[in-house]
Amino acid sequence: MIAHRIRLRTTRLRFAVRKLAPSQRCRLNSTSASPVTIHGPSSGPTLEAIASQIDQIAPRIDISAEQIEILDGPKEFYDTLKQKIRKARKRIYLSTLYIGKTEHELISRVHEALAQAQELQVSILTDALRGTREDPDPSCASLLASLLASFPERVEIRMYHTPNLTGLRKRLIPKRINEGWGLQHMKLYGIDDEVILSGANLSSDYFTNRQDRYHVFSSKRVSDYFSRIHHAVCSISFLLQASPSMSSPSHKLIWPSSNPAPNPLQDPKSYIKAATSLLLPFSSPTVSPGSPLQPSTDSVSSQATETTTLYPLLCHTPILNTELHTLTTLFSSPSLTSYTFTAGYFNPHPLITRSLLTLSSPPRSAHGTILTASPHANGFFNSKGVSGMLPAAYTHLSLRFLQAARRARANIRLREWQRATTGEEGGWTYHAKGVWAHFPEGNGVGPSVTVIGSSNYTSRSYGLDLEVGALVLTDDVGLMRKWRREEEGLRAWTREVQEKELEGKERRAGWRVRVAMWIVKIVGGAL
Repeated sequence: MIAHRIRLRTTRLRFAVRKLAPSQRCRLNSTSASPVTIHGPSSGPTLEAIASQIDQIAPRIDISAEQIEILDGPKEFYDTLKQKIRKARKRIYLSTLYIGKTEHELISRVHEALAQAQELQVSILTDALRGTREDPDPSCASLLASLLASFPERVEIRMYHTPNLTGLRKRLIPKRINEGWGLQHMKLYGIDDEVILSGANLSSDYFTNRQDRYHVFSSKRVSDYFSRIHHAVCSISFLLQASPSMSSPSHKLIWPSSNPAPNPLQDPKSYIKAATSLLLPFSSPTVSPGSPLQPSTDSVSSQATETTTLYPLLCHTPILNTELHTLTTLFSSPSLTSYTFTAGYFNPHPLITRSLLTLSSPPRSAHGTILTASPHANGFFNSKGVSGMLPAAYTHLSLRFLQAARRARANIRLREWQRATTGEEGGWTYHAKGVWAHFPEGNGVGPSVTVIGSSNYTSRSYGLDLEVGALVLTDDVGLMRKWRREEEGLRAWTREVQEKELEGKERRAGWRVRVAMWIVKIVGGAL
C-alpha cells in the first residue's frame, strides 16, 4: 500500500539529502520575495499518515513523477494545447467554463485534427450561462456550432446548466452577474492519453496575459479517469445543435431524452438527486468492481517508478465534495511545516479559513503565505456595472482575513500579485489557485504536496459550482524542485500587504461594495 511505499522512499530520500538539510531548513523571510524554505522536522505523523488518511477520502492513482510536466505561463499553455491537439488521434475532451467567441485559431486546430485523423472523436463541455451570454450575437455557442456543423458525427458539444438558477430568479438576474448562482467550472483538457489540469479557461487572455497554473499528466490511467468524469457531466448537460441553414440563430440547446437526469430548469431537485447518484462513484476512495478506476495500463509505470500519488478531487453540490475534506485533512497534519495558499479571488470557505488559522497559530505556528491578486491584477478591474465592485470586495475580504490572523496570532503573511496594471500595456491578471505544502520529508528541497484544479476554494466553489482538481503527493526530489520553482515563480511578482494599508483611504471598501456583497448573499449567490 501507499503508506508502506512512501515510508521506504522517505528513508532513502532522507539519506540522500541529509547533508544538505541543515542549511536548507530555516524559517521563511516573510517580508520579501526570497526563495521558499521550511522549518526543521517536527514530531507526529508525516507523509505516510497523510496518504493513509486521504486514501479514505478520495480515489488514488499511482504514477511516475516523470509523467508530470509543469508549464510556466499562458503562452506555453496555449502552445502546448495546440501542439497536442494537432497530434490527436483518438480523442479530445475539453471541459471549460467557456471558449472565447473569437478563438478561431483554436477551433481551426481542432478542425484540422478531425480532418487528419478519421477515428478522432471530440467532446467539448462548457457552461450554458457563460457559453450563451452574448446570444444572439457571436458567442461561445455560435463558435462551437460551426465546428459541429462540419463534423456532426464526430463532435459533441454539451453545456451544463446549474439547477440553482431557475424560474423568476433566472429571468430577473442580469446575465453579467448570474454566474454567481453556479457554473460548470471544471478545467480538463484531455488529448489521447494525456490531460492538462488547470484553472485556465480557453480564451485569448488565458493564452497571453492571465497567469494560472498548468500541470500536464502523461498517463493513460489519469486521462481515462478524468475523461469518464467529463463524459458523465456531459450526460447531464444540454446538447448543442447546429441549425441546418446556419442562419441566425445558428444553434439551439436541447435536453436529450437519453440524459439520465431530468431537465434542471424544470425539476431542479430531481436533477440534483440524479446527478449526485451519477457522479458519486467518482469520489469513491476504494477501487472496486465497476469503479471508474481501472488497472493501470501506463507502459512507463511500474512499482519501481511510481513515486507519486494523485488523488482526484470532485465537487458537485450539495452532497459531493471530496476537495474540502481533503484540504482540511491536509491542513490538520501536525508535521506540515509551511505552506503557500493561492487564489486569484481570495475568499476561502469558512472551514478552510479556520484550518489555515489553526495551522499557523500557536502551538503549531506553521509558516503560511497567501498569494492573491492585487486589485490591479483582478480580472474585474475597471469592469462596468456591479462587477466593477469585485476588486474592492476581495480587498475587503483580505482585510477581514488579516484581522482574524492577528487575533489568532497566526504566522501568516498575505502577498498581492501584480504585473503592471490590467487593461494597460504590459498588464496581466492573476487567476492561479492551489496549495504547496512542505513536510520534513522534503528536507528543504521543495513541497511534497500540491493541490491543483479549477476551484477557488470558496463557499461558492463548494456550494454552487461544479469543480474538479487533484491533490498530488510525492517523494521524488525532481518533482519537489519543479513545484518549488513554480511556487517561487508566482511569488516573484508579489509584495506583502498588511492591515494598515488595506484599511487606508485608497484601499478601504466603501459602503456600496459592502451592501452589494450583502445583497448577493441574501438572494442566494456567492463571490
